[in-house]
Amino acid sequence: MKQKAVAITVNNQKENGSEYSQPNQITLEELIQSMKSLQDDFGQIFELSSEENRIVDVFFDSFLKLMKPLANTISVSPVSLPDEIGNVIQANVDPKGNLVLLYPNGQVEIRNLCEKNERDLMICVLKDVMPKFKHLTSEYRKRIENRMNFLSSVTKEMQKISNSFLEEPED
Repeated sequence: MKQKAVAITVNNQKENGSEYSQPNQITLEELIQSMKSLQDDFGQIFELSSEENRIVDVFFDSFLKLMKPLANTISVSPVSLPDEIGNVIQANVDPKGNLVLLYPNGQVEIRNLCEKNERDLMICVLKDVMPKFKHLTSEYRKRIENRMNFLSSVTKEMQKISNSFLEEPED
């Protein structure tokens, strides 16, 4: 098979602003191979994006169910947020994935972490929030254990008292 060379012109600018051309020779076969690879990459990007959307939906559905009895929001450390967010004095995330940002001038911004364009921000927030969520969960479990211990002790004493009154005295 005879290969044809396809000339690709790459325009570059020199420091003084003048343009020059540098021909780059690539064979037709190499170009077609590159295009097939490009097609594969886009196919994988589509599949990965679809799977990412599904995972994010499932995550926030689960987060909502688990967080609802614990708290309305969890604080997000402003230093954990990327610089492009700006100077934030307070940040909180709710169970539905809304990030509420408060700026020094009083402006409030809400960012939906479920949206595709917010995925990198979502990762930053989750890295900060998940240890706090674990702590919140542990504290909630301890409160339940303390209530159970208290109720168990009081109930035992109530049963003793109740049982002593139910017994009929013997003559």
